[in-house]
Amino acid sequence: MRLVDYTLAKRAKLTELRGGRLSRDDVCDAHPELLRAARNVGEQTPTPCPVCATGPLVHVTYVFGDALRQANGRVWPRNGLADLHRSMDEVACYVVEVCTACYWNHLAQRYLLGRRHVG
Repeated sequence: MRLVDYTLAKRAKLTELRGGRLSRDDVCDAHPELLRAARNVGEQTPTPCPVCATGPLVHVTYVFGDALRQANGRVWPRNGLADLHRSMDEVACYVVEVCTACYWNHLAQRYLLGRRHVG
């Protein structure tokens, strides 16, 4: 699995927010469809929101791949990713963390799955 972790970008954004260079409206701007996905199919984490500290963070995973056809760009449950890894040549997965209380959202990870990336 080839993984890109966006923790440093998250830390920089939160530093700008706390330093007054960004407003809360600048960082708490989740799209309504992302919020809907977070509420209905997202996976709740034990981590509190770094902005409001009241709501838990929810992870929403999107998958992209030419072989997915109509499922390309859709939300995918994490427990179904193993099947994609075995059955597809290459799939790009994007994990977005979302707070449904204050609408914070940030790309947390990007990774590649599939037979092309085994081993």
